[in-house]
Amino acid sequence: MAPPAMAFQALALGPLPLPLPAARRRRRVRVLAVAADHTPPPPPSPSSPPEPANSPSRLLRELAERKKAVSPKKKHPPRRFILKPPLDDERLTQRFLSSPQLSLKALPLLSSCLPSAPLSAADRTWMDEYLLEAKQALGYPLAPSETLGDGDDDGCPARHFDVLLYLAFQHLDTSCERTRTRHVRSGHSRLWFLGQYVLELAFCEFFLQRYPRESPGPMRERVFALIGKRAIPKWIKAASLHNLVFPYDDLDKMIRKDREPPAKAVFWALFGAIYLCFGMPEVYRVLFEAFGMDPEDESCQPKLRRQLEDVDYVSVEFEKRQLTWQDVAAYRPPPDALFAHPRLFRACVPPGMHRFRGNIWDFDNRPKVMNTLGYPLPMNDRIPEITEARNIELGLGLQLCFLHPSKHKFEHPRFCLERLEYVGQKIQDLVMAERLLMKHLDAPGRWLAEKHRRLLMNKYCGRYLRDKHLHHYIIYGESVQDRFEHNRRLRNPSTTAVQQAIHGLAYCVYGKPDVRRLMFEVFDFEQVQPKAV
Repeated sequence: MAPPAMAFQALALGPLPLPLPAARRRRRVRVLAVAADHTPPPPPSPSSPPEPANSPSRLLRELAERKKAVSPKKKHPPRRFILKPPLDDERLTQRFLSSPQLSLKALPLLSSCLPSAPLSAADRTWMDEYLLEAKQALGYPLAPSETLGDGDDDGCPARHFDVLLYLAFQHLDTSCERTRTRHVRSGHSRLWFLGQYVLELAFCEFFLQRYPRESPGPMRERVFALIGKRAIPKWIKAASLHNLVFPYDDLDKMIRKDREPPAKAVFWALFGAIYLCFGMPEVYRVLFEAFGMDPEDESCQPKLRRQLEDVDYVSVEFEKRQLTWQDVAAYRPPPDALFAHPRLFRACVPPGMHRFRGNIWDFDNRPKVMNTLGYPLPMNDRIPEITEARNIELGLGLQLCFLHPSKHKFEHPRFCLERLEYVGQKIQDLVMAERLLMKHLDAPGRWLAEKHRRLLMNKYCGRYLRDKHLHHYIIYGESVQDRFEHNRRLRNPSTTAVQQAIHGLAYCVYGKPDVRRLMFEVFDFEQVQPKAV
């Protein structure tokens, strides 16, 4: 007989569980296994009654479907990440020889911007369907460009306008298989890489000659208001090109991040193609006629700022009236002109610089600077007096390149290097872009843009000037002379400004070939770091 305490405990806990038969134990284990595996039951047959909302089988079926949607099967890596064996020398040679990029020996820049492979049937179909609309909107004859020139002469750059115009409108569209091909994608990106610097230089020259008394700050604001990324969709629609850029979307209803990048890419690439085939005068015509840009529009005016009084005089041509784009685009210097761009030179170097002839800097430092830069260049002028006058103007321009704004700007605002620095920055950007396009035939535009940015960083430009020991000849104001000589953070940006002003003067006096000579022969701009002494 159990003790009283144990009997009381048994009564409190209730009756003890009886052992189950073997068959029932196996059945319970089997049910638990089904619940642990979460195997969805088969769907109910149509004849069976509908399941209740809290049915375990329906919940298990939904859980299985959700797991199947959340964790799909692992995808294979895209084809572009799969390494391929390199082409052998024979196939690589054949690929380059069959490329249109090596077809023009006389026009290497234009040849480098042609597609890297012949156009396909899909490309020709787009050209037959849409190219006439683009040419009509831009004001070009509708005849095929291959008919221009004399016979089969490829020396006429306008013969390749149809191909470049086709590439200009092929911005990357993920839904289109044609724009994802390599020759179309790279050709379009190379064109917009060139076109952005063409536009910057065009507006720089135009505003420098139109506003001879203005500093570069307001000019940069005017340029940004005209061709900034927010304004470009408006110009695309003004020229009736929005149906070619956005064939399936309404431009007015698109959000900014969807409409601005494609419009900017097409706009830049378009002017890259026009510059290659017709030159800078045609760039001005398309800007101000086809797109209808107005530099005097209220939205393009710079913000008001305190303007220093310009007591110096300017040439009579600038005093009469403001120059229009026709004057800038159609101007041809006479054969006996002092230099290649006399009007641009007059816009950057004021005539009052002649009062500095024969001063101490002109006597002591100018010969050393000219010897380092390789000036004066031999010129074949018909009249010897013109060569002598050119050298005088070159010497005055060099002295202005080394005039820091702290010296005379507050008394004579244009007696400083700012305007020459502005045009020099734009021309060195364009020259370096052309050099990279001709040097890297197989590179896309984004890679070229990154290399361009790294080569023309301000700290490198100033370092190239200091490597030639030309920073000792910069003319500072007396009040800041000691600070600039002993403070590297102040001195280094000034050497960059002098470097760019020298390029601007070379462009105004001798043209673009002399800028190439200075950048790649004198200063060696293609080095990422200056060479060790």
